Amino acid sequence: MQPFALDYARPAAELEVTSAYAYDSGLQLNVLRDGRIAACDHALLRELGTTTSTAGSKTHFDD
Repeated sequence: MQPFALDYARPAAELEVTSAYAYDSGLQLNVLRDGRIAACDHALLRELGTTTSTAGSKTHFDD
């Protein structure tokens, strides 16, 4: 017997997202394309509110 929800479950749509920053495993911080630490970019933080790390749990913040 299959649970009811599995009859209607669909994979989440993959979204193409371009981020202004990327995770640097050496620094263990998010960095901008020019190498600066993302948490120090005040304009980025005003726009996004925070920089969420993509490494490990998405509940940890770098700023």
